Amino acid sequence: MLGSWRSELSIVLLALLAGGFVGKLFHNPSLAVWVVLTVYLSHHILHIHRLLLWLRSGKASELPSASGIWEEIFYLIFRVRRRNRRRKKQLIRMLERFRTATAALPDATVVLSAGDRIDWFNEAAGRLLGFRRTDVGQKVGSLIRYPKFTDYLENADFRTTVGIPSPVAEHMQLDIRVVPYGGDLRLLVAQDVTQLRFMERVRTDFVANVSHELRTPLTVIRGSVESLVDHADQLPPRFARMFQRIEAQSLRMQSLIDDLLTLTRLESPTHQIAREPVDVAALLDGIIDEASHLATESRPELKLSLETHAGVRGGEQELRSAFANLIQNALKYCEAGDQITVTWRDEGDGARLDVTDTGPGIAPEYLPRLTERFYRVEAGRGPGGTGLGLAIVKHVMARHGAEFKIASQVGHGSTFSCCFPADRIVRVEEDSD
Repeated sequence: MLGSWRSELSIVLLALLAGGFVGKLFHNPSLAVWVVLTVYLSHHILHIHRLLLWLRSGKASELPSASGIWEEIFYLIFRVRRRNRRRKKQLIRMLERFRTATAALPDATVVLSAGDRIDWFNEAAGRLLGFRRTDVGQKVGSLIRYPKFTDYLENADFRTTVGIPSPVAEHMQLDIRVVPYGGDLRLLVAQDVTQLRFMERVRTDFVANVSHELRTPLTVIRGSVESLVDHADQLPPRFARMFQRIEAQSLRMQSLIDDLLTLTRLESPTHQIAREPVDVAALLDGIIDEASHLATESRPELKLSLETHAGVRGGEQELRSAFANLIQNALKYCEAGDQITVTWRDEGDGARLDVTDTGPGIAPEYLPRLTERFYRVEAGRGPGGTGLGLAIVKHVMARHGAEFKIASQVGHGSTFSCCFPADRIVRVEEDSD
């Protein structure tokens, strides 16, 4: 490029010298210089006009002929246009691959621009959401008119999904997720979960029905066994021990059925959580008192620490079930000499219940699965629970908008925490007002 400029400057200097020389011959050097400059300027205006015509024509593959600095200018523009053309073709191929891939997806995929207007959608969106090509440019909220979905878009909390019936068919259940990307752009993905919801309902109904059906015969068995155990002194010793084992197992089965029914009720979509103020301090005091009456010499020390008298808005029976499960769970796995501390504290932006023990602790690899149904850390460890206690706690906390945390270290004990958000807390000052 520097060579072109040098060549161009050489041409200008030679033209000026020639013009000056001619001007001297005719005794008018200034006029000769102006003529030379006018010719030079006309030359550049002509090439500018050719450049403009070339750019307007759009013939990027044809390079205009020129010399000097204009030859390099035309070549550089030609190279830039050729590179842009290659990039454009590459982007078009990528876009076609994206559209082909998303069109093959069974899930509805919708690209939303600023204002949640529809930019593009695949074929599944037409099948699941009822979108048509004429809907491009429309607001998605005006096409999917469900209050839950509208609130979901307005709140813009896209960490979770929202479940709604399909606008095409009421029996079809959709699970919708919105993923923000690229500034104001959003990607809406709707999945057909009708079969999944049906299987969940079948499972829930099956568990509930079986549990209810087992209650009646189990009640008869327990009543008969209790009568026999009450007269164990009149039975041969081996029969007395047999009936005592039957009674223990029937009690365990009764506890399992009760826990299954509790879980079924918590998972039911029709079950509504109450938002009545619950006196957590009194609730914990009652649970601790009941546990203390059942304590034996081999039981660990149980201590209650109330750092606040704040309450929680929710269902008292469900909170009682969750708190009692945590405390009973700690009592099961701790031994004499261990200490269990139940602490209720106000943290300003919420309140927290900690059940801390100095028991054997839990290895890190077991922690992620502790809240699964029927999962127990080690077979034969502890007195034998139903394996549903922590699952119940997790469901109760979720329905109260709270977070359930578990921290443990082998040989140093465990801490089970229930963290309630600020909007669920009822403080003393609020009650006095």
